[in-house]
Amino acid sequence: MSIKNRIGLDSDKTKKLADKLNILLANYSVFYQNTRGFHWNIKGDTFFELHVKFEELYDNLKIKIDEVAERVLTLGYTPNHQYTKYVEVSEISESDVVADGKVAVNEILDAFEIILKIQREILELSGDAHDEGTNALMSDYISEQEKLVWMYASYVSK
Repeated sequence: MSIKNRIGLDSDKTKKLADKLNILLANYSVFYQNTRGFHWNIKGDTFFELHVKFEELYDNLKIKIDEVAERVLTLGYTPNHQYTKYVEVSEISESDVVADGKVAVNEILDAFEIILKIQREILELSGDAHDEGTNALMSDYISEQEKLVWMYASYVSK
């Protein structure tokens, strides 16, 4: 017999979800900081265009960071908040200073590839746990980010 948490979900399954959400949180946090760096350091003839796009992206990531942390709390667990832990578990690496727009956009595309993979894994876990809250959150993120991937990829394609 499984033990249910306060929102009626299997505690063992939500523990796995919370662990994976914390990994997503770490990746989002590193991605966020990288994007801030792109925003601050971009140079060249695409400065005005990309400076704004990078700000839009990091504002969006900041919201997702908060939503993922709150979802971990909703499931009854504690979101990680230490940056040293984030860097340790994140598949997205901290970026060096990037001033070239195409290099920055390619790093963003690489980050989205990692983020989307993790979110799809969470989607599978949340389906198994009958966790519609996490499922809906991941579905929305995936839908939105697939479009962003298309747009950023169009920017760097020849």
